[in-house]
Amino acid sequence: MRVCLLASGSKGNSLFIETGESRILVDAGLSARELVRRLALVGVEAADLDALFISHEHTDHVRGAGVLARKYRIPVHVSYPTHREISGQLHGADVIEFESGYSFTFRDVLVDPFRITHDACDPVGFSIESREGKVGVATDLGTATRLVTDKLAGCRTLVVESNHDEGMLMDGPYPWHLKQRIKSRHGHLSNNDTAALLAEVINPGLEGLFLAHLSEVNNDPVMARQVTASFLAGQNICSPRLIMGDQYRPSEFLNI
Repeated sequence: MRVCLLASGSKGNSLFIETGESRILVDAGLSARELVRRLALVGVEAADLDALFISHEHTDHVRGAGVLARKYRIPVHVSYPTHREISGQLHGADVIEFESGYSFTFRDVLVDPFRITHDACDPVGFSIESREGKVGVATDLGTATRLVTDKLAGCRTLVVESNHDEGMLMDGPYPWHLKQRIKSRHGHLSNNDTAALLAEVINPGLEGLFLAHLSEVNNDPVMARQVTASFLAGQNICSPRLIMGDQYRPSEFLNI
């Protein structure tokens, strides 16, 4: 299994996962042209993609979904409520609806779209499991519920958001209502929230950890890494490779 963050941040998000039989994108928040370019940078042809999974309808997760899916005939897996919100964008694409909270099989993977708290109509995280192990994906969530921690248990790879530093957010330029939205149960996790989530889900088999969806305004990659690295240094359960997501370039691959 190989995992790579093609883009991660407030301007666009996309994750590439390759298993023995499947090449999958989770979200397509860049233009189709840019997604094709990012895939090529990591040695993947867009025409070889087998599926696109959509977490929710916000533009930074679906911007290129329709064009990419139509041009390369990639099936789009999306929940019914989210499909309803972006049906115009996905017109003409091969759409397969799922129900959040119910797992389904795709090729050699078991996909479990679990509910998260975010200000979207039906936002989900994903547990994607093959014989090589399980990847847990949870970005854009205002709080890590018991359901989230249960679904992320036992992963070999985690992709979790570390959106903001609380001090930078409160002292920063955003208007008060936006600060409150980000801090709310339907907003985003802070660096410290992410460390608390990790304390609930780390396990001896965890080999890789991606920090995703860092705010360019309200966070600093050095600070985000330090908070997580400090947490990891204080436990002896596992020693995962820590990889930072970036808005403007793909991450390195994690091979498990």
